[in-house]
Amino acid sequence: MNRLLELAKTLRDPENGCPWDQVQTFDSYKKCLVEETEEVIAAIEAKDFDNLKEEIGDTLFNLIFLVNLAEEQNLFTLDSVISDAHQKLVERHPHVFGEEKASSPEEALRIFNEAKEKQKKTGKSK
Repeated sequence: MNRLLELAKTLRDPENGCPWDQVQTFDSYKKCLVEETEEVIAAIEAKDFDNLKEEIGDTLFNLIFLVNLAEEQNLFTLDSVISDAHQKLVERHPHVFGEEKASSPEEALRIFNEAKEKQKKTGKSK
């Protein structure tokens, strides 16, 4: 992840970076993220796993690029994104990391959704 973040920083470097990457904003970059996500879905539907690997990499870079934009504006960091995502997912899986038990995929989904709603009500997650 850090290698991709360094790549994004290099591409946006004001002196030696890429002119296209240098002018990107959150709004202008939305189209890139949508296009890459659509390509991931197409690769999944085609069961083209070599292409899927490539498209996941492209999508991952797009996400890291957005993190870099946020870091430039002191909004959040890659570490905070990873930490928050980890904590949220652990809390949404009390049947794995807590006392609850799920004996089926449906029960696991129900528990997950209940934990998600609880997080939303307490303001811990959106």
